[in-house]
Amino acid sequence: MAKDTYCILNGHLISVYEPSVAFNNRAFRYGDSLFESIRTCNNKLMFLRDHITRLKLGMTVLRMNVPAEFNTENIHEQIIQLLKHNTHAPNARIRLTVFRNEGGFYTPETNDISFLIESTELTSVYELNQKGFWVDTYTDIKKSVNKLANIKTGNALLYVMAGLAKQSMRLDDCFLINENGIICESINSNIFLVKNGTIYTPPLSDGCVAGVMRKQIMALATQHKVLVFESSITDYTLSNADEVFLSNSINGVQWVGQYKQKYYTNKMAVFFNEKLNQLTIN
Repeated sequence: MAKDTYCILNGHLISVYEPSVAFNNRAFRYGDSLFESIRTCNNKLMFLRDHITRLKLGMTVLRMNVPAEFNTENIHEQIIQLLKHNTHAPNARIRLTVFRNEGGFYTPETNDISFLIESTELTSVYELNQKGFWVDTYTDIKKSVNKLANIKTGNALLYVMAGLAKQSMRLDDCFLINENGIICESINSNIFLVKNGTIYTPPLSDGCVAGVMRKQIMALATQHKVLVFESSITDYTLSNADEVFLSNSINGVQWVGQYKQKYYTNKMAVFFNEKLNQLTIN
């Protein structure tokens, strides 16, 4: 696997070993940041426009200034440059982080931003897990439903704590619960369940991240005449589902084999994994 030795900071290619972020960086101090995880498959940047659209929406929510040059075309060019220098081909994971520039305490002195692009090589295109995930709910901390819930911010302690719980329970993932007691997402994925051939996924109003892959799965379902509805998910609906699968931009879809005492099949997950990999062909 090629080593990631370069990154791009504000459009400039630098070594990952070059100290470039100050201790008063607001992402470090306050989590005053947003990020996108972007996938390349077969040298193709997947769904980049949707990622940039979501990122710019999040910047607007956080009242960050959006530079005119911060657009899909420029970011695409810089990611390709980075991949060439890191020799990450044909499959890679890209992390694009935007953070407010330093200054101030909780109240910022500026709304100008900086951005960082990193890359890590991956070994395959979208690959479905052979063994179904074993999943349970994480209930210690509930996710707040507000205008920050749908964007990917650097404030990730909820997910860190859920990850620690997953680890201690020896699970593959955990479902998160919102402040109303509704299951909204997993640690790093959106949730889909299948009942009698129809797909259901939590609405954004339940507080899940507005996943880019979530959007693609819903579009593929519509394209292939599979009914898909946004509907709240509870412990009861999970226990009565035929299938449950997860989606995120890096893994595509991953199927859940067991939730508590309930076991699932994976026919629909196999279907969407195949359709996603068809999109990776140039």
